Amino acid sequence: MTLVERFLKYVSFDTQSNEEAGVTPSTPGQMVFAEYLKEELESLGLEEITLDKHGYLFATLPSNIDRTVPTIGFIAHVDTSPDMSGKDVSPRIVQNYDGSDIVLCKEENVILSPAQFPELLSHKGEDLIVTNGKTLLGADDKAGIAEIISAIAYLKEHPEIKHGKIRIGFNPDEEIGLGAHKFDVEKFGCEWAYTMDGGEAGELEFENFNAAAAKIIFKGRNVHPGYAKNKMINSIRVANRFCAMLPEHETPEHTEGYQGFYHLISFDGNVEQTTVSYIIRDHDRERFESRKREMEQFVRNINAEYGEGTATLELRDQYYNMREKIEPVMHIIDTAFAAMEAVGVKPNVKPIRGGTDGAQLSFKGLPCPNIFGGGLNFHGRYEFIPVQSMEKAMKVIVKIAELVAVK
Repeated sequence: MTLVERFLKYVSFDTQSNEEAGVTPSTPGQMVFAEYLKEELESLGLEEITLDKHGYLFATLPSNIDRTVPTIGFIAHVDTSPDMSGKDVSPRIVQNYDGSDIVLCKEENVILSPAQFPELLSHKGEDLIVTNGKTLLGADDKAGIAEIISAIAYLKEHPEIKHGKIRIGFNPDEEIGLGAHKFDVEKFGCEWAYTMDGGEAGELEFENFNAAAAKIIFKGRNVHPGYAKNKMINSIRVANRFCAMLPEHETPEHTEGYQGFYHLISFDGNVEQTTVSYIIRDHDRERFESRKREMEQFVRNINAEYGEGTATLELRDQYYNMREKIEPVMHIIDTAFAAMEAVGVKPNVKPIRGGTDGAQLSFKGLPCPNIFGGGLNFHGRYEFIPVQSMEKAMKVIVKIAELVAVK
């Protein structure tokens, strides 16, 4: 099976995760897909294959050299984003893309255009896998899975390429922030690993946001509006007042690079009660802590104005910037950098404006930077991936394995 054939097969599985499920994996489709992958790994002759009840699939490609080299790992996640349906994905390949608009769905006038997505023009002449305009594609992260398995298959077919022991791991529920929670780092047994979960070809990431989630519940007092003077407290209006306290331009739509933000992700309520949810993000740990303190202060301000207990804040940390765990072992970044250059990919070291399983795994004792998978416009109908980018990612995996053995 070729790399592209694998990918097209994998996206046929509906593995959308569900934040409200409260179980791991959060959807049964993820386990169905994991069981399929387990059978494929068995057919490839891998060893130490395990699939636990939570959907974590591990396997080993044994070393083919007679000296000790570090055991490394490659990791990807089986779930797709809850943001859009991943059921009945029907991809097609646009051969030798010419730079024009791509009609994804004629009936609904869904068009993938370089006018809105100028990154398309960087892939003229390449073969693009696109959606039918009704679902996401699932390159995040089924491209990563296809690249890892294809690289492992290639190494088995080419024993002349010397490598140490390689572990591969596929986990559920990354898209809802739970992919690393039940990942058994000790059982995985690596000195370090790489998640194949990045975007554009060349991306190499070892910095990510520090992240927290905030939920604020505003209590109101509902009184007949005809007789409400000096009695009613409209929780919707109080919530709006709170939102206006936050810095106007420290939001996702106004920030880039290392700039952090407050992101309002839901607002639901009536006069009696309104619930508002935010995520807080910043690469700088000190500024991250300051953002949380600011939110706590604004809640106190609301309670001082409207009465104690009007606003209640629930604040929890989600993950932290992996940089502090990667810096002591920067040779793993150097190896990935050298592997990219060796296969003709220009490395682009950049901060992740988001999170990754690798961040949480790094804090669990497994240093785990992130390498490109090749996809773009994740989580929606405009998602696409160039075949050539997938091939480059696969070659990078092979070359990393080779370089680790050489060093």
